[in-house]
Amino acid sequence: MAGEDRSRASGAGSGPSSTGSSAMVRARARLDQPKDTRLRLLPEYDPEAFGRLSERIARFLGTGRFIVWMTLIIIVWVLWNIFAPVKLRFDEYPFIFLTLMLSLQASYAAPLILLAQNRQDDRDRVTHEQDRKQNERSIADTEYLTREIASLRMGLGEVATRDWIRSELEDLVKDMDERRLQFSAESDEDR
Repeated sequence: MAGEDRSRASGAGSGPSSTGSSAMVRARARLDQPKDTRLRLLPEYDPEAFGRLSERIARFLGTGRFIVWMTLIIIVWVLWNIFAPVKLRFDEYPFIFLTLMLSLQASYAAPLILLAQNRQDDRDRVTHEQDRKQNERSIADTEYLTREIASLRMGLGEVATRDWIRSELEDLVKDMDERRLQFSAESDEDR
């Protein structure tokens, strides 16, 4: 019994592993046991949190405030490196370090903006799909109601309406008046 539990825990004894092709078999993850800690070369991160951060950065990069701050930093940088004492200057005239910093900022901004756009595209795709399904339901409901109204109209065509009954009664009254007049005329002739 204990041997069976160990073989099940390691993933052996069931599925493709019993056929002998161990190269194609992956051990099942057990949910009742702690996960093995493995040495990872890359740091782990929460993709959702990283995506939210990228959206915040992309929103900031698309504002006038960012452009104003970037412009002020560049102006201060250039003025400092032109008018500051020679010993305090850190980036002489061709401003190579400034160019490097702007390139670095652009190289990080572009992928962050693309990530934010991809996330927005995913949200838009989900919203579009939900809207499409809602429109399909609305169209189906509208068609159903149209058919119901048409069947009610057809049914009402066979039902006597108040105006039709009134006109029939008026015709009967006229017919009876005519007969009464004829009957009274015949009775006057007989006398």
